[in-house]
Amino acid sequence: MRVAVAFDHRGVKLRERTLEDLEALGHEAIDLGTDKTEPRIDYPDKALELGRAILQGNADRGILICGSGVGASVAAAKIPGIRAAICHDMYSAHQGVEHDDMNVLCLGSEVVGPELAADLIKAFLGAEFIGGGRYERRLEKVKEIEEMTFDG
Repeated sequence: MRVAVAFDHRGVKLRERTLEDLEALGHEAIDLGTDKTEPRIDYPDKALELGRAILQGNADRGILICGSGVGASVAAAKIPGIRAAICHDMYSAHQGVEHDDMNVLCLGSEVVGPELAADLIKAFLGAEFIGGGRYERRLEKVKEIEEMTFDG
């Protein structure tokens, strides 16, 4: 699987381990950086870069890491077609794919350590969308929300 990975200046703490884990699992990492704590890199910029990689077909899924995971998930989820969520537990990491067709895993480098991050990544990438019935119906509703305009 081709996996786009992106880190802001705080998420870079998990960069090397994440890339090692992807290689060990047999996935192709598309490294969108950053690899430094300075200068500060804004998570919305990395979210957009990662989202584009998936939507343009250059990656199948993505892993986006910031300090808490919250900003990354908020920004990435704004991109139509990107289903991003912060997952700091094993159940959410695989269930988000199985039931919700999540295509971006967001992690917080200040919240999870490298061992838990490795387990979460393995669960995320090992899961497949179940599809059918209620899962497809719910995704259609999500797509409808993405297409709505809101006039305050």
